Amino acid sequence: MRRLHDPCPNPDDPDARPAPAPGNLPAELNPFVGREDELAGLGELLEESRLVTVAGVAGVGKTRCVIRVAALREKRYCDGVLLAELSAVRHPDLLEHALIDALGLTDHTSRPPRAALVEHLSERRTLLVIDGFEHLVDACADLVTELLRRAPRLQVLAAGRCPLRVDGERTFPLAPMSDRDAVELFTERARGVRPGWEPSADERTAVLELCRRLDGIPLALELAAGRLRALSVEQVLLRLDDRFRLLTGGRRGAPPRHQTLRTAIGWSHELCTPEQRLLWARLSVFAGQFDLEAAEYICGGPDLPADSVLDVLDELLAQSVVEREDGPAGARYRMLETVGEYGARWLAAAGDAPRLRRRHRDWFLGLATWCELDWFSPRQAEVAARIDSELPNLRRAMECSMESPAEVHLAQHLAGTLWFYWAGCGRLSEGRHWLDHVLEEPAPHDAARLKVLWVLGYVAVLQGDAVGAISALQECREEAERTGDATALAYAVHRTGCLAIVTDDMPRAEVLLRDALDRYREVGEMNSNVLMAQVELAMAVAFLGDLDAAAAICEEVREICEDHGERWALAYALYVLAYAALRRGRPARARQMLGECLTIGRTFNDLLGTVLSLELLALVTAVEGDAGEAAVLQGAAEGIWPSVGLQLFGSAFYGRPRAECEEQARRELGNAAYEEGRRAGRRLDPGAAVDRALAGGGPAAAMDGPGAGGAPTVGGSGGTRRPAASRMTGRGGPERW
Repeated sequence: MRRLHDPCPNPDDPDARPAPAPGNLPAELNPFVGREDELAGLGELLEESRLVTVAGVAGVGKTRCVIRVAALREKRYCDGVLLAELSAVRHPDLLEHALIDALGLTDHTSRPPRAALVEHLSERRTLLVIDGFEHLVDACADLVTELLRRAPRLQVLAAGRCPLRVDGERTFPLAPMSDRDAVELFTERARGVRPGWEPSADERTAVLELCRRLDGIPLALELAAGRLRALSVEQVLLRLDDRFRLLTGGRRGAPPRHQTLRTAIGWSHELCTPEQRLLWARLSVFAGQFDLEAAEYICGGPDLPADSVLDVLDELLAQSVVEREDGPAGARYRMLETVGEYGARWLAAAGDAPRLRRRHRDWFLGLATWCELDWFSPRQAEVAARIDSELPNLRRAMECSMESPAEVHLAQHLAGTLWFYWAGCGRLSEGRHWLDHVLEEPAPHDAARLKVLWVLGYVAVLQGDAVGAISALQECREEAERTGDATALAYAVHRTGCLAIVTDDMPRAEVLLRDALDRYREVGEMNSNVLMAQVELAMAVAFLGDLDAAAAICEEVREICEDHGERWALAYALYVLAYAALRRGRPARARQMLGECLTIGRTFNDLLGTVLSLELLALVTAVEGDAGEAAVLQGAAEGIWPSVGLQLFGSAFYGRPRAECEEQARRELGNAAYEEGRRAGRRLDPGAAVDRALAGGGPAAAMDGPGAGGAPTVGGSGGTRRPAASRMTGRGGPERW
């Protein structure tokens, strides 16, 4: 089913106060200057057309203009204004993944990412802003056309050096700034480096001439304004004149303004010291953001010592060659695209590009390896944020390794090492893309390929692709036995057991998972995967009716998680404990643990853990006596499942709580009221659904004891042997749940 929306309220109606719509437009760090006529013209085009493209030369201000007009019109879009920056996306195959990122869409399924985009946007009133698409123009044109055809309430505002050239597109050529706006922009930016600066009469004349010589191109004006830190306006103008004569010989047929922009950047480049120019060129190997440590390792060397990189980087920041961006991963840096391209030409001309690309690859291979180890630690959330911010560079590192047959195994190692990100942070779809891609080329290193195979099997299980999972895991198991790789064999057995759970073969799942845990113990493996094997064993045991044994296993997992600061696997252990608590007549205890599950799931963007918790919480809510809220939570979960995979894996065991909840809620509410509640829940996005669930609590929430709310009691006294890496606690375990 598609999500349906009420019409957007009129933003000019004072009585209409729509809730803030989701969006990711960046905040303006410096004032937007001029362009009133252009903003008005763009607004008029957006009233007339569903696709508007702002086209112009590099540096003319396309990005600032589209972000500004989108921000001014944000209230008109019930489902938000979303920005997709595509300049760091190098391959057309990753275009759809980049748009999924921009939409904040998590899709665990095996379906093509384009299908997820269409499903998400089909009934939404959204403005999608696409920036920097010119190197992907054909793929972008095809995707935008399909989205507009299949999502009738979607509008697209694009910015690039050329139009998309598709039906229905209205192109807005963005010209350089007028003299008035150019002077105002130059003056405003100059005050950023010389606070309180006010040009004299003579300086105003020089500023006007400078702006005209730079053709009113904002990037050129900002680079020139940065030079007022050390030079007067007259000195800037004189030096600019020299560099014009030096660098106006662009390729024949190039637009004059393109040559002028190159002149402006080349002039700024020539004014840099040799160390600054060297760092500028080397920083061009990064895709998107980078941090200081990466810059020091990759760009440092005998001619630019690592301990001097910070000082040189600071100088490039002062000259607006590099920008600073602060986010969840801390202080990070980015080069403007055009500036980076200029540096890349110098790097290639120096013959140093291959070496720098290998250093870049090696750094991010090491980073991923460190993050995999650190995932099993109190820094788990930091690792997730770090990999989020480094994803463009990790993509580039894999692309680099795939270019040489002798280095394909490094791409395989990197794709497999990121298992925790693909599975734990809502990136199953992109993970599947890379895992399939790196297996397309043969590699002589068995260990790297085997890791990719079991990770691929794991991802396929979570996506509900049983055929793909069996194929990958069987190959992994056979090759691991042939080569004697006991660790890969343990993982293959483990993930085959996981597949048995979701396909309802609980006896086989128990046998396989116990076997895997024995194998993990033999090779000394202990990480989040091992804990998940224990949790999955507990789930299988619980489904077979032995709640005491299941709770004992998960109590051991919880203690290990507390010792190591592990949160991701903890959430799944708490889910099993909540299931057991509910079955033993303790709904309030189950609610408490499911609330923690939802909080952890939000931290890691783990949509699978989130939707499973919502499903079980709906039954808790019904048991507590609030059938109406239970119906809403069931509807919310129902709306999330299409982005995860087959609802409840198609499993009768996982589906039993949902069936019980629906039966009880329908009985108490009647069919009409129950369906109304479900529809209300389906209209909630995942974030709103989690907020509602965390704020909830039925009228019987305080009742917690045997039989409270009529929860069925399912017992069992069968024991279970202690799982791998468990520690004796002196307690039976179940008393804590």
